[in-house]
Amino acid sequence: MSEIRIDALLPSEMAKRAEYIGVSKAEAPFLKVFFLSLLAGAFIGMGAIFATTVSAGSAGVIPFGVARLLTGSVFCLGLILVIVGGAELFTGNNLIVMAWAGRKVTTAQLMRNWVIVYIGNFVGSLGTALLIFWSKQYTFGGGAVGTTALTIANAKSGLEFGQAIALGILCNALVCLAVWLTFSARSTMDKIAAIIFPITAFVAAGFEHSIANMYFIPIGLFIKAFDPTFTANTGLDLTNLTWGNFFINNLIPVTIGNIIGGTVFVAAIYWLVFLRENK
Repeated sequence: MSEIRIDALLPSEMAKRAEYIGVSKAEAPFLKVFFLSLLAGAFIGMGAIFATTVSAGSAGVIPFGVARLLTGSVFCLGLILVIVGGAELFTGNNLIVMAWAGRKVTTAQLMRNWVIVYIGNFVGSLGTALLIFWSKQYTFGGGAVGTTALTIANAKSGLEFGQAIALGILCNALVCLAVWLTFSARSTMDKIAAIIFPITAFVAAGFEHSIANMYFIPIGLFIKAFDPTFTANTGLDLTNLTWGNFFINNLIPVTIGNIIGGTVFVAAIYWLVFLRENK
């Protein structure tokens, strides 16, 4: 009778799994990829909603570090839903570069996946933000949730271009490390445990995730544009919060940073260490 192995995979085995998964993702049909991308955008939005709600009203009440720790720990919901539920997340799919570097995925296949997934994530995140706005969930807690959402969106829209790239690099290095760690998992609980600390760390540290920001900033823009009474009552200076700043100061540079962080600092290094000699 053959022995059943229950321990976690070793890094060299994880690399082979990452390569196999990368090929599967790159070869998946358009509709499958797109619909799973919609789900991933919505899932990350759910994590952002959870994080915004938990952090609402914490300023001046809970120490900064503790508040960030709580916020990051609940934001993990987003990636847990993506990984366990099986969805397509742009930042995590930067690891497809491992299969591309081994010439098992073409450049065209890599770009096709990234473009479809990025657009699908954007639509899913934006749709989630619209649904939350229509639900008026932002008015809960005496308006504390909406005030927090506006504060987060305004701060993210006011980043310097270079700063946003650097924060994006740091963020997706941790996100891709979280996904990488799940490749060692033998059970659902293994995957969840692998996700918690890297994702909590990037949120607590204030790093920037392009897909999360597709929810965080639009929800603030919707509140500012379509509920001026609520916005005025917060007394916040929302000068930075515009659609132009969303794209120029945040989404574009953060996406660039995310790609660098995921492909160069995680995928490329692990490929060089574990897969290059096999090639």
